This record gives sequence, C-alpha cells and structure tokens, in this order.
Amino acid sequence: MATEEIKATGDAASLAALISRAAGDSGGGKKGLPPVDRWNPPFCGDIDMEIRADGTWFYLGTPIGRAPLVRLFATVLRKDDDRKTYLVTPVEKVGIRVVDAPFVAVEMSVTERDGRQVLTFRTNVGDVVEAGRDHPIRFVIRGENDELKPYLHVRGRLEALVTRAVMYDLVELGEPVEIAGREVFCVRSGGSIFPVMTVAELDALTR
Repeated sequence: MATEEIKATGDAASLAALISRAAGDSGGGKKGLPPVDRWNPPFCGDIDMEIRADGTWFYLGTPIGRAPLVRLFATVLRKDDDRKTYLVTPVEKVGIRVVDAPFVAVEMSVTERDGRQVLTFRTNVGDVVEAGRDHPIRFVIRGENDELKPYLHVRGRLEALVTRAVMYDLVELGEPVEIAGREVFCVRSGGSIFPVMTVAELDALTR
C-alpha cells in the first residue's frame, strides 16, 4: 500500500489492521516480536504519526487512545542507520516522527540475584527489560536547567526514556565508583556499572 493510500484512509485502525496482517503472515504476530530487523521492504514515504516525549502516540494530529493499538505499532518499530524511526512490515516501511525516545520506562523494580542488584523496568507499551550488559542505561544532561535524562536500551536501536519519577528512584540507588582514577557516580544492575556523572559534576549540580 502506498503512503498516499494510507493517508487517505484517515483511520489509524486501518493501518493497524495492515500491520497486524503483515506480522501474522510473518509468523511473529502471536508469539514474541515480529523479526523486523530481518525485513527489507521498500520505503513507502512518511506518514503523519508522531510519538511525543511523554510516550503519547498521535496519528493525523489525534492521540491514539487505544493501548492495544499502540502496543501493536510498537512491535513493528525500527530505528535504522539513518537515525530515523519507521514502522516496518514484510511489504513496506513508512517513516514516523519521534520527539525524544519511542518508549517510556514507567516502572522499576529492584531485586537481587547471586548477590548482585538487578533493575527491571516496564515500559509504557508493555516491554519488561532487565538492565545489564545487553540492555545498558545511559545518562545525558540536556536543557537550560541541566536536566538529567536516563535512557534504557530496549531492542535494536530503540530506547526508553526513564520517567522523572522513576529517575529519582534510580538515582537513589547510585554510588561512587572509581573509574580511571576518577570518582564517578554510578548505578549498578546485573553485574554492569552505568556511569551517571563524575562526583565533582554531581556536587556542582546539587550546590
């Protein structure tokens, strides 16, 4: 289906039905995630779909209020080498806009395994991700107010922005660790260490 045809429907449910059929044909629609990284369909243009910074999905300027529909779209998201995000099926690839990260980490649990702290996150679209070597957390400081923003790797090149409320809980678990001769404030999970910032930078921010 061409992009013009998709737009002409004016109905997100029609696009969802297309994606559902395509994922079902691939054998990945019912168990696990569709193998979007193995699909190489033609690019069919951009559609008027956007994921806002708070994780809300919009289609044709209207919020998509149906959670199952958003979860369906999320299963066929892919970020390519060009740093753009697409909805991908075996037969087509269409571009969408992402304001910040495609997912939002809305909940965190803290457990222990083999004497090590394990942090497990739940995203707004139902992914459950255990932070560790395969799913690192990175921290950036952005904005005029030096806002700390943690990002959790979910799959492929897709990340989840950790919500502010969860971020506070996450930072509470931090501790100073000596790295390359410097004291660095870090968070641990699953045997991995994720640097937040140097202790000196943290002291400067909290003064």
